[in-house]
Amino acid sequence: MTGAASSTSLTIGRLARRVGVGAETLRHYERLGLIRPLRRTASNYRLYDEEAERRLHFIRRAQALGFSLEDIRELLSLHERVDATAEEVKRLTEDRLAQVEAKIGDLERIRDGLAALVESCSGSGRADECPILASLGATDP
Repeated sequence: MTGAASSTSLTIGRLARRVGVGAETLRHYERLGLIRPLRRTASNYRLYDEEAERRLHFIRRAQALGFSLEDIRELLSLHERVDATAEEVKRLTEDRLAQVEAKIGDLERIRDGLAALVESCSGSGRADECPILASLGATDP
């Protein structure tokens, strides 16, 4: 093959631009086995096809929903396995939802604690008299 890519073959740089990620991110995904180049040129350039682009969009959407790269690897595997069930996909998604709900609970507790600290301080006076600093420095939480 010559140095030019066909219309269905994309170099790593072009694919990265089309999907909105860096080339190093694509290399990382390749090392993890999430994407694979279609082939390499004689000069060892990676060439990707439209399937790689679809997988990258899948990966990006899954990441936006908080799935880890390991979760995404499992989702992609389930998508490719002919014997995989929707129940397996749902279970993985339910697990992720439970993690998000736990994180929301943690963030709500943090918000409430910070709001109480803000409420305790008038914002005037010296810093060493600030109730926020006193509360953070207290030995009994």
